[in-house]
Formats: sequence, structure tokens, C-alpha cells
Amino acid sequence: MVTREEILVLGLTAGVVGSLVGGLMFGIGMGLVADGIHIGWLLALPGAPAGGLLGYLLARKLAKRLNPG
Repeated sequence: MVTREEILVLGLTAGVVGSLVGGLMFGIGMGLVADGIHIGWLLALPGAPAGGLLGYLLARKLAKRLNPG
């Protein structure tokens, strides 16, 4: 059974990891764009969805523990 503590840790972990990954992708991408290297948009634009995807994967891992099978 998943406890309340594990759900809280999941939320905190997903938020922190998503923000770090998305922020790094966006920051590096915008740095490249500011220098005139337009391929940086390939890093900047998917930054938020990539961060959200990590949270989704963490939630699926916790849900698998809740309902095996």
C-alpha cells in the first residue's frame, strides 16, 4: 500500500527533477539562440514537456506499486 508520505515525496521529486531538467534545457537552448545558433530552439522548446514527462514516469512507477498486475 502506498502511504501518504510516498505520494508527498513523489510530488516533491517530480517538481524538483522536472524543474531542473526543463530549466537546464531551456537555459542552454536560449543561450545558444542568443549567440545566434538557431538550433538552440531544439533544446529550448521541448524543455517544459520533458520536465513533465519525468514527473509522469515517476507517478507511473508509484502507481505500479499500488496496483500490481
